[in-house]
Amino acid sequence: MKSYRKELWFEVRGRRAFLNITQQVDDCLHESGIREGLLLCNAMHITSSVFINDNESGLHQDFEVWLEKLAPEKPYSQYRHNGGEDNADAHLKRTIMGREVVVAVTGGNLDFGPWEQIFYGEFDGNRRKRVLVKIIGE
Repeated sequence: MKSYRKELWFEVRGRRAFLNITQQVDDCLHESGIREGLLLCNAMHITSSVFINDNESGLHQDFEVWLEKLAPEKPYSQYRHNGGEDNADAHLKRTIMGREVVVAVTGGNLDFGPWEQIFYGEFDGNRRKRVLVKIIGE
């Protein structure tokens, strides 16, 4: 069995964004040479997320509105975490959107269902953060 590991780095301008990282992850898969196995892709920061969904701008706007209703950024004083920081909402949003995805690798390709793509969700931007891609298989 082979193993592959790579870190992808992102720096989102602004507080929040959703980035389609499917191509970068697929590039990792092809670089690995693994044809059958499993791919793990996870956010290495507690205020960012990796998830699978449809690449549709209206849906991304819906995520933004929905997450803001569940964990509004302001007022900062509503959160006990917000003492030296103002990112408690980002921690909660990450919990809702998830930390990682696992994708089957079949025939050297990401084995997705229709419309599935991988996204990086940033909830406390303006600094460099990383995503781990780990692939095991043959």
